[in-house]
Amino acid sequence: MTHLVTDHVLVNNTRIAHGVHGAGSPVVLIHGTPSSSYIWRNILPALVAAGHKVHTYDLLGYGLSERPWDPQIDTSVTGQVPVLEGLLDHWGLKDAHIISHDIGGAVAQRFSIFSRPRVRSLTMIDVVSFDSWPSKRTHQQMQAGLEALIKAPDTEHRAHFRDWLLSTVQNKDRLSQTSLETFLDFISNPVGQASLFQHQVRHYDPKHTDDLTPRLAELGQIPVQLIWGADDAWQVVDWAHRLHRAIPGSELNVLDDCGHFAMEDQPEKISALLVDFLGRKG
Repeated sequence: MTHLVTDHVLVNNTRIAHGVHGAGSPVVLIHGTPSSSYIWRNILPALVAAGHKVHTYDLLGYGLSERPWDPQIDTSVTGQVPVLEGLLDHWGLKDAHIISHDIGGAVAQRFSIFSRPRVRSLTMIDVVSFDSWPSKRTHQQMQAGLEALIKAPDTEHRAHFRDWLLSTVQNKDRLSQTSLETFLDFISNPVGQASLFQHQVRHYDPKHTDDLTPRLAELGQIPVQLIWGADDAWQVVDWAHRLHRAIPGSELNVLDDCGHFAMEDQPEKISALLVDFLGRKG
């Protein structure tokens, strides 16, 4: 296993794991939940080969970045935007192409609306938007109460979230044989399990995208591409069409045999779409 983030920097007094690869026009990759920058491992090489300098990082509270003990440190979608801003400054980037997934798409939406001159183009892959989240399954768990999951022994916790993660893809065998255990390791054991609920689940709140809804049309001022798995069970494809209608001039590509973790199911197709889009809009 080779992680894409090999360096660390303090942003607003919190440690962020990040990595920079290749040379050329700048691209920033923003992952979602419950994953990490590792989800881009099959996408990054194609971007580098196409002549892009690719910047990736683990969100605060995720992956190899710091898991803050202080509950006052904001790891919500809104709280992640200043982290992105600090990283751009650290990388010396005036602007960049933004590629995002899942709740990373909400971070990207907020950043692109409030800091539009810093965004060359925006790609959103199976992202949250409007009041599309939490997903139906997660909402049911939250309504039933999370206490049992929070206190579950590690073996039960891993079994539950192994099944949860497998629901993100069509090709379950491939996920099981590649990245499943890596994603599970990040959200399991005493630190990972506690961090999952403190830094991720408790912030599954559509208020972070609801207030953007009246302003989504502003994203039409930059090139926007939407990529969606036709079989996404977490963010069903209806949300893709609604987002497409809300952003003038946006492009939408719906991929067959592809779930929510689209980069796990269809990395080659997504890589080709990204290289083509950036080539045309770069």
